[in-house]
Amino acid sequence: MTSEFSGLGITHRGHFTRLKWHRLRRSLSDPLFSAEIMAEGFRLGASTELDLRIRADGGFVVLHDAELEGETDGCGPIREASADAIRGLHLKSGGHPPILSEDLATMLQTAHPEALLQFDMKDELAAIGPRGMDHLVHYFADAGSSIIISGHDLDLILAVKERLPDLKRGIDPSDKFGDIYKAGGWSAVEKDLLADIHGPTEPDTVYLYWPILLDAAKAGLDMIGLCHDAGKLVDAWTFNLRNPDAGFDEGEARDFAALMALKPDQITTDEAPATERAWAGLAG
Repeated sequence: MTSEFSGLGITHRGHFTRLKWHRLRRSLSDPLFSAEIMAEGFRLGASTELDLRIRADGGFVVLHDAELEGETDGCGPIREASADAIRGLHLKSGGHPPILSEDLATMLQTAHPEALLQFDMKDELAAIGPRGMDHLVHYFADAGSSIIISGHDLDLILAVKERLPDLKRGIDPSDKFGDIYKAGGWSAVEKDLLADIHGPTEPDTVYLYWPILLDAAKAGLDMIGLCHDAGKLVDAWTFNLRNPDAGFDEGEARDFAALMALKPDQITTDEAPATERAWAGLAG
């Protein structure tokens, strides 16, 4: 990886698209959910993403799976584990301890003004409960534009709007679009997307699976354009190179160029510098 490519973003035809570091990784060779990588992202002003799970005490831990054994040397449901118990564990990828939400709050104080950290909430509001929401308010209410909270549970995003109104919000309706398309075609998908972006959560960003964006565009539906018309940003997730060192293969080059032509505001990837480098080679 050369210093020329920081993995922060790509400019194409006057439009800047950020590259978001998925699960706090610049590369798949990086350890999962590393505080060191997060600190580097904060220093550079990068857009980064992590997953949050509710703990037994109402706080959170940066993990994706619901069970500790999924990503750590512990075992059992995360929602039944205390902060002290989790602090004694290590991630299988990298061997470092899990990051707790209290750690996040401290590290955020060092972030570059342009840094953006996405909290991808993996639990629903019913599981998080009042204690979890109180915890978020206590530690992150003053984080302002540094944090965007996203999730599939619209009730949770609505609660974030009410309890943490100064934070950015994101929604991800991608999972339901397959069934909606089968039932009513692209017109039904368009109608549902419009309902979500104009809905009560008032999202700042809409997270959309990148193949859906390309399939819709081929059928004449510009989903990113719809969001932009409503004043919403779009994150296209998750585009990864099969061979980061070699750059795009023919199919990847075709798909990525088509995606960039739609002007996404952000692309989620586990290979941000490699993607930036590959695009520089493709664009000449």
